[in-house]
Amino acid sequence: MLLKELSSLASPLSAEQVDKLKNLTFELNAVQLAWVSGYLAANAQFAAGGAIAAAPAAQEAATLTVLYASQTGNAKGVASKIKAAAESRGLAVQLQDIASYKTNALAKEKFLIIVASTYGEGEPPESAVSFYKFLFGKKAPKLPELQFAVLGLGDTSYEFFCKTATDFDSQLAALGAKRLHEPALLDVDYGDGAKNWQEAALDVFAPLLKASGAGSEKVIAWPGATGTAGSHSQYDKQNPATAELSVNQKITARNSTKDVRHIEISLEGTGLTYQPGDALGVYFRNAPELVASVLAATGLTGSEQVELSGKTLTLQAALTDELELTQAYPSLVTKYAEVSNNAELQALGANKDALRAYLADKQSADVIVQNPANISAQQLVDSLRKVQPRLYSIASSQAEVGEEVHLTVGVVRYDAFGSTHLGGASGFLAERLAEGEAVKVFVEHNDNFRLPNHDTPVLMIGPGTGIAPFRAFLQERDNAGATGQNWLFFGNPHFTRDFLYQVELQDYLKRGVLTHLDVAFSRDQAQKVYVQDKLTAKGAEVWSWLQQGAHLYICGDGNRMAKDVHQALLHIAQTHGGLSAEAADEYFEELRANKRYQKDVY
Repeated sequence: MLLKELSSLASPLSAEQVDKLKNLTFELNAVQLAWVSGYLAANAQFAAGGAIAAAPAAQEAATLTVLYASQTGNAKGVASKIKAAAESRGLAVQLQDIASYKTNALAKEKFLIIVASTYGEGEPPESAVSFYKFLFGKKAPKLPELQFAVLGLGDTSYEFFCKTATDFDSQLAALGAKRLHEPALLDVDYGDGAKNWQEAALDVFAPLLKASGAGSEKVIAWPGATGTAGSHSQYDKQNPATAELSVNQKITARNSTKDVRHIEISLEGTGLTYQPGDALGVYFRNAPELVASVLAATGLTGSEQVELSGKTLTLQAALTDELELTQAYPSLVTKYAEVSNNAELQALGANKDALRAYLADKQSADVIVQNPANISAQQLVDSLRKVQPRLYSIASSQAEVGEEVHLTVGVVRYDAFGSTHLGGASGFLAERLAEGEAVKVFVEHNDNFRLPNHDTPVLMIGPGTGIAPFRAFLQERDNAGATGQNWLFFGNPHFTRDFLYQVELQDYLKRGVLTHLDVAFSRDQAQKVYVQDKLTAKGAEVWSWLQQGAHLYICGDGNRMAKDVHQALLHIAQTHGGLSAEAADEYFEELRANKRYQKDVY
């Protein structure tokens, strides 16, 4: 019998179980479906009393659980390396996204490593919100049998550096768990630090696991728990593919306050594949004038030889391709102050609040240009940190565009200190990379921002460049002939200047691919109107969609918009659902846990 034909009358499953099974199997490819079939058959035999000799042994063996809480994929990458290193020592390991981890299993864990990133103002990444609330909530269990370690990834540009990791570490200890290894809190250039911590932590975990009976057997893991259902490429953050820019088109009006570009990149020959909801990592080259200004401020020519990450290259090449000259961060000030013997910068480095205020409108290059000093080429390189790729939500579906990937890029541009400043990657893509030229890219899979099966309704809230993944969603559903309804809320300052993808969206609306399109152009009337206002105005219908099983998605600014939208949703649940404030909060937590409420925010 085909799954789509199942019903509560034709099977021993409830209607709710049938829906869950449909949603689950929709995401799996043929190989994974075959695996699931065998896995379920084996479980049925075991439940019926059949003997499966290996199963009890696998359950009894001590297992190291590695959870990752990732916002941009870095924590997932580090956790995967910990898993591989542990297995090379003969340890049984379970690697899992913290978003899909069953919190009731925590009380049964014996050995645990958490790799956690931190988002925004010290908040957990979206994938970890439910686990975080559980750990700090009333239902959190005492954990006297648990032994753990925590690795934190963060960015010292932000005030609450690695706060999620330190919160996890302190709370696990407060619940009675034993800290086996001190936490590491690592900045964006985390590679060596993560590897060193990994080896030191496993040196502590390994003998305890082996003493507890752990062997090389691995627990049976759900096939989609640690990665995307799509195929994986040889290319990643450490080994990006070389692709080609094919289209750079401005999609805001000449008189708009925003410069937004529609970017198309050819993936031909790379083998890169992606799913709607994924992001594209883009490496960029620093602007020649930025490099020249730094060289002039330090009295260097650029021809000097320097050492960086184990290789020798010219200073010019290092500043152009390898080092961060745009995004400013506190450690630059402290390091540069020391090598330049600059007393003013040294004083700033000792005052965290003053330092952040100083850096607020500066790029890394500004710090050096405004504080010229004769230092060596190596001292300059050692003061700067490695450039990090920028991640952009993918704005296309391969079902429609084939071997291409589309991005919606808001160009960072502002005037300061007598010159125009451009964002690193956005300026590179918009101003310095010509069509036909090469760009290094990789796909960052995001299994926590996925479409449901194609008969499920979806609500999408994406103002500004937050429209990007929803363009991909609509392309995917259009090409699949999806029957599920689609409702998009989009906002920007002006209708005539900033209506991104207007013709496409109106065509989707005309053809019925979009069921509803609600727009909020905030500056087109005396009183500003935002997407959360449109959402509130349609509250009764929004609540009806949620009650009918709709999945809810938010993409865009996480510091203000996403929080305002969430408050609007809580208001809708209370006003139209009759829920108390506490019940409304629990309702959306349940949606989040069931992957019916997903965010891609930045």
